[in-house]
Order: sequence, then C-alpha cells, then structure tokens
Amino acid sequence: MNMEKFKQLNLSEELLDAIRREGFESPSEVQEKTIPLVLAGKDVIGSSETGSGKTLAFGAGIIDRTSPGAGIQALILTPTRELAEQVGQTIAKFSHKKGLRVAQVYGGVSMGPQINSLRHVDIVVGTPGRLLDHLKRRTLNLSRIKFLVLDEADRMLDMGFIRDVESIIKSCPTNRQTLLFSATLSQDIEYMAKKYMRNP
Repeated sequence: MNMEKFKQLNLSEELLDAIRREGFESPSEVQEKTIPLVLAGKDVIGSSETGSGKTLAFGAGIIDRTSPGAGIQALILTPTRELAEQVGQTIAKFSHKKGLRVAQVYGGVSMGPQINSLRHVDIVVGTPGRLLDHLKRRTLNLSRIKFLVLDEADRMLDMGFIRDVESIIKSCPTNRQTLLFSATLSQDIEYMAKKYMRNP
C-alpha cells in the first residue's frame, strides 16, 4: 500500500501504522492541508463537511504531540453525543499504539464513571453542557490543555451553546492551540475566531 502522501506529512511511525491498519492510502484534502499546520503549532479554521476525514485532520497532530499520562492535553468539543462518541472512538483507534487514553463526556449518562475516567485521561471529547457540569464540580482540570478543538462549531452555536462554549474556552490556558471546524463560516464563527484564536 502506498502511503507516500501520509509519510510526507511528518507523522510518527506509530500513527502511520495505525492509519495503514485502518486502510487509508492517501490523505483527504482537509487532512493534507490541516495536519502540517497543526504540527507547526498554528491555529486553524477548517470549513469541512462531516465524512471528509476531519477527525484525523485535527487528530493526527494532536495524537503526535500528546504525551501519555501528562494530564488532559487536548479537549475536543462536539455538538452532540453521537459525534462525541464517533470522534472519541476514532481518536482512540489512532492513538492506541501510543497508549493515549481518551474519555467521552456527554449528558444523559451518570457522572460517576466519567469523573473516574477524567482522572486518568490524556484527551477528552465531549458536549458543552456536560463539560461545563464537570468544570463546575471541579472534576475536569483544563490547566494543561495544549489543544482545543471546536468541531462542527456552527451546529454548536445553532443549538444555543455559545455561552457554554465561551465559558469552557475561558477555562483553558491562553497559550493553547485552537482548531475550529465548521461547515459554514457565519458571523458568529468569525466573532469566535477573532476573539479566541491567534492568526488562524
């Protein structure tokens, strides 16, 4: 299988192995454009539909720059439980060899197991409401966050999560990397980008 284009993105062998195992041969457009920017430490705005491979687009760089056992280093916000599960499973699959732990956090299930898992994970994927609950209870520590991802940001704002999302952003360190993905780039999205991102 020819992985040439993936190899040119400077990803680790462990990650290339995982990508090969999942049967991907060449990166999608959003992956090819986003991965080098994430690895270079830049803030990124991506306009991209579901199913375009964007989870790996932002996930690859995060996986390669996250160390197992060093606290929660990446937080990925999604509008729905379904998306949180999907993104969480994808990130877990690709980071398996590196031994990273991924937690999925969303409402509609009990807090207990989530509180336990949040003590030992490296990457958290979740919905804004439940993440905010954990922040209020002090069961989620964002002081070591290096990456903040807003996935399907337009849907999160349409669903009325803007205040929650802003509260969560404000709880993250300012010297983080912020990645925002949205199918459309509305005024609200532009406002968020201006306020919370560095030369995206």
